Amino acid sequence: MDLTLQLNARLRPNDRGDLYENRLDEYLKKEGIGECIGGGTMQLASGEIEYCDVNVSIEDSYTALDTIQKILKEIGVPKGSLLYNDEVYLPVGDLEGMAIYLNGVDLPDNVYDQCDINQVISDINIRIENVGSFYSYWEGPMETALYFYGSSFYNMRKQIQVFVKHHPLCQKCRIEQIA
Repeated sequence: MDLTLQLNARLRPNDRGDLYENRLDEYLKKEGIGECIGGGTMQLASGEIEYCDVNVSIEDSYTALDTIQKILKEIGVPKGSLLYNDEVYLPVGDLEGMAIYLNGVDLPDNVYDQCDINQVISDINIRIENVGSFYSYWEGPMETALYFYGSSFYNMRKQIQVFVKHHPLCQKCRIEQIA
């Protein structure tokens, strides 16, 4: 049975592969019930990623379907994700998503010259390590989005509030719940 796992996740193709395709393929093969057979990425008109898909082929049985749901629960999938084909339609996922859109054009030049976005990601990861983590990013013409997923958008946002308020690269940023 071929299924599509539509992930309500904003992931670059390599991140989708590392976080979901490769891990899911490993689990499916270990259980002897199937394999990943591809994936794709849907972009908005802006170029930002809207969602991504992972295509799987599993044994045509309800036991295999139950097993894949357990695997997805263990891996962690964002809310609003779906596992489907013509006969199956299963909402999956319990992770919440947080996007931080860093202003890429309106800050003083010295902020962009002196601040390291990788250090910002690391500092945020440390602050949210008990509720979430960094998954991917998108670089647009006016802003850069950093995508974090975890158990609670509210708690992730709360734990970075002071950091975002005071870090020069985070000035004029916006934070949105994305899952």
